[in-house]
Amino acid sequence: MAIALKVNRQSHAVDVPGDTPLLWVLRDVLGMKGTKYGCGIAMCGACTVHIDGQAVRSCITAVSSVESGEITTIEGLAATETHFVQQAWEEIDVPQCGYCQPGQIMSAAALLSKTPKPTDADIDTAMSGNLCRCGTYPRIREAIHHAADLLSAKGGK
Repeated sequence: MAIALKVNRQSHAVDVPGDTPLLWVLRDVLGMKGTKYGCGIAMCGACTVHIDGQAVRSCITAVSSVESGEITTIEGLAATETHFVQQAWEEIDVPQCGYCQPGQIMSAAALLSKTPKPTDADIDTAMSGNLCRCGTYPRIREAIHHAADLLSAKGGK
């Protein structure tokens, strides 16, 4: 039986077992390769997506559990223009290898949607589940502060 999903503002019907991890549905069934596989046990954050605005690890989320939710991946973070977090990432030149960055950006965007002017402690707490092998943590923190400034300049939208 097909499972109905709303991903990046578009409806999809996928014919997969209900216990299939959302990550594999996004990548293998829907062809959205931006969400990355890292560890498979929700410890690294590479697979982070938003479900109803909350940062969620898609590698351990059963697709049947999100049938009624609004799923947003890195591909759908911005509807028409570059998202302010992505803009900050580019301006601060955050990525080194870049593998973890979609998950980092999704976690940062979820933080800023709830805390538009985060402190370093807020950032450390929100980003603590996202690992970066390259150690770009100082640039990530700087980019989140810069994204907060960009958000503020746009009137908080």
